Amino acid sequence: MRVQSILLLFIILAASSCGPFNKLEKSTNWEELYAGANKYYQEGEYNKAIILYDKVLPVIRGSEKAELADYNYANCHFKTKRYIEAAGYFSNFYRTYNRSPLAEEALFMNAYSLYLDAPDANLDQQSSQEAVSAIQQFVTKFPASASYERAMEMLVDLQGRFEEKAYMESSMYYRLKDGLYPGDYYRACIINFQNFMKDYPDSKHNEELAYKLVEVSTGYAENSAFLKKEDRLKDALGFATSFYRRYPNSAFTGKVKDIEEKAKEELDSHSVLLADYNQRLAEQKAKALENKTIEKVEIK
Repeated sequence: MRVQSILLLFIILAASSCGPFNKLEKSTNWEELYAGANKYYQEGEYNKAIILYDKVLPVIRGSEKAELADYNYANCHFKTKRYIEAAGYFSNFYRTYNRSPLAEEALFMNAYSLYLDAPDANLDQQSSQEAVSAIQQFVTKFPASASYERAMEMLVDLQGRFEEKAYMESSMYYRLKDGLYPGDYYRACIINFQNFMKDYPDSKHNEELAYKLVEVSTGYAENSAFLKKEDRLKDALGFATSFYRRYPNSAFTGKVKDIEEKAKEELDSHSVLLADYNQRLAEQKAKALENKTIEKVEIK
């Protein structure tokens, strides 16, 4: 019985190896390969079509048949979710056949393939930047395209991912400010929050970050060196004033007022110490100058 099962399996494998596709794959007749590739493409057998196109495309390069075969080859990769490869082949198609009736669709599919390969917001967005460039190229070349609105929707979605990625980075710096070396992260927060609000002026996160900017700038000032504290406290109070102007009805207003009051008290206290410091410094300079003058007189 075991021998019979093995024999049956061997017969099945042998039969499958002699099937239509395997015979066609071994063919050296390029017309037969071309027809077979197109047939499998139309039937949705995209992996088989890729294998046959790989064999026939170098032969028909430059002929009238190459245009359709190149487009189908790119689309086979798209259909099998090989988006990076598909994007490359669609881009190459557009460069080679930019006057083709399929050129517009190829340029869109290049952008769409890159868009589908773009990662979620929590991952590196380098490939998303490439997708944005491809979409911008498409909408610039074909502003009247039926795919224009779809391309713009993709662009908006990608911009949303960039915004969310930037917000995640801001949140990371905010968490790190409570670590062992808060000074560096306070400063990083201030720069990052300001850049975010500049880059995404309409973001839903701006109100929250404006409040946190008051908080971290005050913390940064409190942890600053003596001679830098006054300027940084004044910066924090300036951020508070800006917050009230931009968000007069904010849910964060109470928290901002508490932080502002604390910063004002710190500034008043520091001003007294700074005045005393400056007075002592002036007295030391005066005394040093006096001693220097006496030394000169004695030398004479």
